[in-house]
Amino acid sequence: MDQSLRDAAQQGSIDALHSLVRGDPYILETIDKIPFVETPLHIAASAGQTQFAMEIVRLKPSLARKLNQDSFSPMHLALQNNQTQVVRRLLDADKDLVRVQGKEGTTPLHYVARTGNLPLLAEFRKVCPMSIKDVTIRGETALHFALNNNKLDAFELLIRWLQQTTLEDASSLWENKLLNWKNEEGNTLLHIAVSNNQPQASSLHSLFLIRELN
Repeated sequence: MDQSLRDAAQQGSIDALHSLVRGDPYILETIDKIPFVETPLHIAASAGQTQFAMEIVRLKPSLARKLNQDSFSPMHLALQNNQTQVVRRLLDADKDLVRVQGKEGTTPLHYVARTGNLPLLAEFRKVCPMSIKDVTIRGETALHFALNNNKLDAFELLIRWLQQTTLEDASSLWENKLLNWKNEEGNTLLHIAVSNNQPQASSLHSLFLIRELN
């Protein structure tokens, strides 16, 4: 990437961005053609340059889904750097960014479940309810991430998320499948909860299954 474009993204200079576009109308198109690359949107998202980030998304929406050389999207990097405002604005632009799979199939939802950020979990639930179905290459759901990191409040929210989705979706047979999903080590949510001595999680899991059977 051109150093001038890198600097503009780091500083959040929209004027500098447009000056570069005037000099080379294909500057963003050229970047987008590279399969895995750091883009100015990655840099802006990491630095919390919200307005610059949204201008990039307006000019070249596909860059919002681009993975860098480490297989992270701009939203992944915004989350890793606690740039919540950028995350929310990216959600406004494209709700399905929650489902973009990065390294090892990890989505932004998996990351938020692991850190236990309840406000963002609630927002992800609202804008993209089907994102809870996404599974990593290790066979881990967002619920696995919450339990493995002892984020029991997040796990409870995810259980309620499943429950609400079940009520709204008549063809919701996948919920039971998700609750009993085994990771690559063969562990279900209940196995993890028992192994980690998490009786609250075990009770929530069992209660949901009982309601489903009824």
